[in-house]
Amino acid sequence: MSTVQTRPAAAGQRWRPGPPVRKTITVVHVVASVALLGEVWGLVLLNLTATLTEDATLAHSAYRLMGVLVFGGGIPLSLTALASGIALATGSSWGLARHYWVLAKLVLLIAVILAGMLLFTPEAMADATAGGAVPSGRRWEQVAVVSCQLVMLLTATALSVFKPRGRVRRRVRS
Repeated sequence: MSTVQTRPAAAGQRWRPGPPVRKTITVVHVVASVALLGEVWGLVLLNLTATLTEDATLAHSAYRLMGVLVFGGGIPLSLTALASGIALATGSSWGLARHYWVLAKLVLLIAVILAGMLLFTPEAMADATAGGAVPSGRRWEQVAVVSCQLVMLLTATALSVFKPRGRVRRRVRS
């Protein structure tokens, strides 16, 4: 029977997982983050295909496939990356808001999720291309949204690797 090892928590830290738990959460976080990056890259390619083709059937199929990728991959992967990232940050000495790079990764992932929720509309684009119609201006907007998501995820990946110095300053209460 295995037990969860816990170390003494640092000042202000409530939970500190032992090495096996921390490594498991790290694996889940890395896999979800890398898979999310690949899913967004696939969305960029499908969006470019749908935008640049003259074949309305191909564009419609690409937009329909994007919906499957978003609901089958993007949503669960982004929520898994968010939850595991928060667990890692709160359970380690890095903290959630102690270092700029950790806070920046959190903000970037939340921005990716919000952009996907509020700005990316593959279902509407699929409906617009039904019956052979070719939608006008919104096609490039969709390419821009997923391209920005890709840049944000690549930036978060670079922050994970380089871990730039700098701590978030706390105001001293008078």
